[in-house]
Amino acid sequence: METSTRKRSITVGLFVVIGIIIFVVGILTIGSMKKVFSSTITVKTIFDDVNGLKQGNNIWYSGVKIGTVKSIRFLTNSRVEVLLNIEEKSQEFIRKNAKAKVSTDGLIGNKIIVLYGGTQKVPSIEDGDVLLVEKMESTEEMLAVLSENNKNLLGITSAFKTISKNILEGKGTVGMLLNDKTLYNDVDQTMAAMKKAAVNAQTLTASVSGFTEKLNQKGGLANDFATDTIIMRDLRGTIGKLSETVSSANVMVNNLKTASADLNSNTTSPLGVLMHDEATAANLKGTLKNLETSTEKLDENMQALRSNFLFRRYFKRKAKDEAKQPANVEVKEPVNQ
Repeated sequence: METSTRKRSITVGLFVVIGIIIFVVGILTIGSMKKVFSSTITVKTIFDDVNGLKQGNNIWYSGVKIGTVKSIRFLTNSRVEVLLNIEEKSQEFIRKNAKAKVSTDGLIGNKIIVLYGGTQKVPSIEDGDVLLVEKMESTEEMLAVLSENNKNLLGITSAFKTISKNILEGKGTVGMLLNDKTLYNDVDQTMAAMKKAAVNAQTLTASVSGFTEKLNQKGGLANDFATDTIIMRDLRGTIGKLSETVSSANVMVNNLKTASADLNSNTTSPLGVLMHDEATAANLKGTLKNLETSTEKLDENMQALRSNFLFRRYFKRKAKDEAKQPANVEVKEPVNQ
């Protein structure tokens, strides 16, 4: 009897000990998961909307769990203050200018606090610091934006449907281009002409390149002009002389202009008198006319002198002497004593 009672007591004691061990292990496990037994610091953030965040939700930094949400309470201006418990071993990696935002653990999961950002030049956070927050759009706002985008997509689809219909019916420039064979043929011919022009341009470029290459060959005229200093020196000398000739011609033309101007303006010189004095010109004409009349009378006198019997013998002897002389021999007239 006592033996069975002792066995029962031992069995109960073993079960109690095992239960206590399981309980302690569970507490330690849950505390480890919730970071209850690790040294922490407390920082706070102030949100306009926590989007369903609860006490005990996790805090993540660069994909690593670093703490939990300690408490959530309202402020007087309808804002929400959230206290964060962060492990001391992660404190050195988080800077004072880091930001906090409310996110979701997975597509549909618990809300979490995500810390991000910060620069190395700024000191690490300390107990009691306030972190800046980034406003996140709620699910309702995202669904509203998605709905608006769906409406816009529907409008774009409807417009594209209308455009496609007009194109198939041959409306508009694109529709006419796709359905009008004449226009298509014109465009095709234009493209062929452009292609031919491109080929001709390529051929012309090749010809110009070949011509340039020939000009650069030694011994050619263009190469001599470009490289032979003697030819260029002679050419410069010739151009200089031509320039001097042109200058001399300009001087001569200016002198002629000056002389002409002097003749037109100076009425006292002989040429000026002849050009401008009408009386002198008339006298000159009369003198020339008198000379012409005197010459005619002199001819008549000579004819009469030939007919005179006193000189008739002389002119006959002269005619005989001229007949005896050769044609190319000059006949000297006898001198009357």
